[in-house]
Amino acid sequence: MITHLLDSFAESGQFTIVSMHHEQSAAFAAEGVARHTKGKTIALAMGTSGPGATNLITGIGSCWFDSVPCLFITGQVNTRELKGDRAIRQQGFQELDIVEVARSLTKYAVRVDSPDDLLPELHRALSISLSGRQGPVLLDIPNDVQRAEIPDVLVEKWLNMPLEISTGPEIGMNDLKNLEALCKDAQRPLICIGGGARWADSMDEWLLAADSLGIPYVSTLMGHERVIARNNYFNMIGSYGNREANWAVQNCDLLIVVGARLDVRQTGSDVEDFARKAHIVQIDIAPSQLGNRVQAELNICATAESFFRAFPLRSVAFPNLDKNWLIELSNQRDWTQLNEYADWEISPSAIFKKLNRILADHPVDYICDVGNHQMWAAQSLRLSPDQAVHYSGGMGAMGFALPAALGIAFQSQSKAVVITGDGSLQINIQELDTLNRLALDITIIVMNNAVLGMVKNFQDMYFNGRDQSTRKGYSSPSFTQIALAYGIESYRVTNMEELDCALSKITSHKGPLLIEIMMEGATECRPRLAFGSKLDEQFPPMKVHA
Repeated sequence: MITHLLDSFAESGQFTIVSMHHEQSAAFAAEGVARHTKGKTIALAMGTSGPGATNLITGIGSCWFDSVPCLFITGQVNTRELKGDRAIRQQGFQELDIVEVARSLTKYAVRVDSPDDLLPELHRALSISLSGRQGPVLLDIPNDVQRAEIPDVLVEKWLNMPLEISTGPEIGMNDLKNLEALCKDAQRPLICIGGGARWADSMDEWLLAADSLGIPYVSTLMGHERVIARNNYFNMIGSYGNREANWAVQNCDLLIVVGARLDVRQTGSDVEDFARKAHIVQIDIAPSQLGNRVQAELNICATAESFFRAFPLRSVAFPNLDKNWLIELSNQRDWTQLNEYADWEISPSAIFKKLNRILADHPVDYICDVGNHQMWAAQSLRLSPDQAVHYSGGMGAMGFALPAALGIAFQSQSKAVVITGDGSLQINIQELDTLNRLALDITIIVMNNAVLGMVKNFQDMYFNGRDQSTRKGYSSPSFTQIALAYGIESYRVTNMEELDCALSKITSHKGPLLIEIMMEGATECRPRLAFGSKLDEQFPPMKVHA
């Protein structure tokens, strides 16, 4: 039911078409295009009616939760074959009301039943997708509408019609005055960058000013995607966050949160104890997000870009800044830089420290799947200029990384590095063929612990180690051999010496490459927060630092 559109796109010669093996992968790849351009470029993912449409849903949800603009088009049966209001399940073959299914995961979803409505609805959908808090939109187009002729005059009208994009709310003067008053009293301020700020054009310049003024900052998982690792960046907060970042949150006296929803993974379950000594300022584009879990002293409904432009950081903003605050944080960071995995043959933190060093001067996008490897990466990756990392945040979708990397690398034409695990890679492993066909410069690092490690660790903590479907009833193949079968150069790593050799190939190698790191039994992420514990009481405990 999408063949007519696909054929028209191909015959026009005006489109770049990338054929994926699965619609979920197509959705993630389209998301990757928007991620690389910080939401300024939209890609289209298409699927046929019925299973093709439902296979897109996970990718649509990924865009929805992580605020990524994307256009989805599904084919539909001819309008005369639609079941309409009849009390039957289906009239046409593979007929399915995807608009109703996708409504809760899209900013706009509509079925286009008339050719006259097609271009106005496309214009409206794209405008909505790119406006305010960005997100996915969906058009469901019946087959007979796809085949219809649209008058040239109508085509010209809508081709020349600019999109109607609104940027979102801007910060008001009263909010600025209230914020300035809080900053003047603060001795130990801290900035927290969330996912809602990561694509703001002014963010890096604003944080550079914070760095020069001695104002420390941390990030959430999604904020970490674009924060360059300068001296005053104290890394990621949360349940799997860095110890120094959580300590900073719990010991600051003013916490300015930009674009973070402060969910349970960011604050821990003890909301009342979060930032226990601080006045909290929360800036968010969505008014419903403000005061949702954490009650802030000051709630500001504004875009991150509006906030950064209206509140430039200057020394006069923090006249009472305690000069020892930054020294304390630096000491905390130095103290917590121990190897948490010294008892393992291959240390996850050592892997990422080597990647930081090897790729420091190279433009690169890291793309992470979901599992322990994602948290290992988030704890230890340090971004240089012209680098970014991409996480499946709200959806937390295993199988995200490889197809998203295809979209990112296709758009960037630069190197992308996939961080994945044995469980995640198997979900969309068929796209290794797409990678080989496109010959993109993508390195895949498979951290193979032969188990679904994050859930296995959860079972160890709360289910007496019963490991149903994580170890018992679970298996994984040799990814090195599979990569070779797909025509991709690959290496198997079993110790640190082999790791050094394999990782050293990344910078000089152009094209697809797979490195499989054998880490059987590596099922812990350290540090981590047990449910109910306070944010700065992660496991395993460390001796009190004087």
